[in-house]
Amino acid sequence: MDLLEDAAGSNAHEFTVSELSGAVKRSIEDQFGRVRVRGEVGRVSRPSSGHLYFDLKDDRAVLAAVTWKGQAARLAQRPEEGMEVIATGRMTTFPGQSKYQLIVDQIEPAGAGALMAMLEKRRKALAEEGLFDQDRKRPLPFLPRVIGVVTSPSGAVIRDILHRLRDRFPTRVVIWPVAVQGEACAPQVTAAIRGFNALPEGGPVPRPDLIIVARGGGSLEDLWGFNEESVVRAAADSRIPLISAVGHETDTTLIDFAADRRAPTPTAAAEMAVPVRADLAARLAEAGARMTRASTTRIERPRQRLRDLARALGRPAALTETARQRLDLWGARLEPALRGLVRHRRQQLAARPMPFATLRQFTAAKRHLLERTTARLELAGGRRLERRRDRLGVLQERLDASLARILGTTRRAIATQSERLQMLDARLAKAGRRAIAIRRESLLRLDRTRQTLGYRETLKRGFAVVHGPDGLITSADTARQAPRFEIEFADGRLAARPDTPAPRPGRKPDPSGQKTLF
Repeated sequence: MDLLEDAAGSNAHEFTVSELSGAVKRSIEDQFGRVRVRGEVGRVSRPSSGHLYFDLKDDRAVLAAVTWKGQAARLAQRPEEGMEVIATGRMTTFPGQSKYQLIVDQIEPAGAGALMAMLEKRRKALAEEGLFDQDRKRPLPFLPRVIGVVTSPSGAVIRDILHRLRDRFPTRVVIWPVAVQGEACAPQVTAAIRGFNALPEGGPVPRPDLIIVARGGGSLEDLWGFNEESVVRAAADSRIPLISAVGHETDTTLIDFAADRRAPTPTAAAEMAVPVRADLAARLAEAGARMTRASTTRIERPRQRLRDLARALGRPAALTETARQRLDLWGARLEPALRGLVRHRRQQLAARPMPFATLRQFTAAKRHLLERTTARLELAGGRRLERRRDRLGVLQERLDASLARILGTTRRAIATQSERLQMLDARLAKAGRRAIAIRRESLLRLDRTRQTLGYRETLKRGFAVVHGPDGLITSADTARQAPRFEIEFADGRLAARPDTPAPRPGRKPDPSGQKTLF
């Protein structure tokens, strides 16, 4: 029995290891040329070569998978550990390790649940880094001079944004065209955000004061490019305030958390970006009126105060009238008093008997005393009057200086307010002329459109309009039933009747009148 077995075994073909591995490889590739495999992603490896190695597994088996460098760059969805996916590729073997593997060229998530789980995991990881913190948010500029829009140039989104900006407050818009879905979406949007931030101030391309990243609504897969980590980090690192307007109000992407402001729609983003020009004009007019009233009040109050102070001060002459009257009164009393004093002294002297020599000495002494007293009184009265006059002069100078200072301050305030009012009038006049020019240009464009779309331009191209008694005639039967009608050309109207014979096509009649034999 052993001999028979040995003999039978010797008749079997002997394979080399390479031949057997090649046969297995051809068998597997022929049997499983291109397959779709659903499973959970395990162990993901990204070596420096650029190739992508990972496992697909379920509860009973594990399948090795590899994506080459060129295909890995074009994957719409990178595999992550724990993610359930559907991988499409071809089966083959790796003879160097005696194992079979799947060469993957396309990966898609296995349903929205897997995408949402991966999205939530990525959101938590980025939030832990602080990319979504409120203290990172920057306020939006009140009136941006330049707005950068990152979106597709051929979609309806950019037209909605431009139309809304034109209605509210026309401003300069710089568009950075990008793909808004697919494999190229995330890198292009990232490059656009970082490119706007890299623009220098005063360069050939104006640096925007505000960035709007916009896209219309779509499915979770369509909006997935705005959930990529590179896009979120670019939005968080942007030094220019950024508005996220991706999808509709119910759509949420990770760029919404990193942006400084989220808009439910692209149209709402345009409304957030700029104020309403009519409201600004109304506020400006109201501010101008308030400033005019305040300027008038500021001028009138000091003027009224000056009037009140002038009435309280009184006339300068009135300040010296009392002193002058008192001086006149004492001056009039001085001479009678001196005479009375002399008379009294004489009476006293007459009552006392004196020797002749003593009387002469007394008379001389009395005369001397009288002269001294008169000189002293005159000197005292002159000094007092001079002091009163000096004080009156000082008061007059102080009053004049005070009035000049108040008048100078009031004149300067009036001049300042007048200059401000003139500047405001000039600005308002310039704004009015600009608004009128814009309205005139819009009216001219509408008139040119009306002329272009009017039927008279059609008449110039060789068409005609038939007018009947009851209105336009648009069919031959109506024309036959009408008693008469008019045909309108580009240069006028021509009356016609339905029984008028139409010229027959053919040869022209002979001007000589000779009939033809044919």
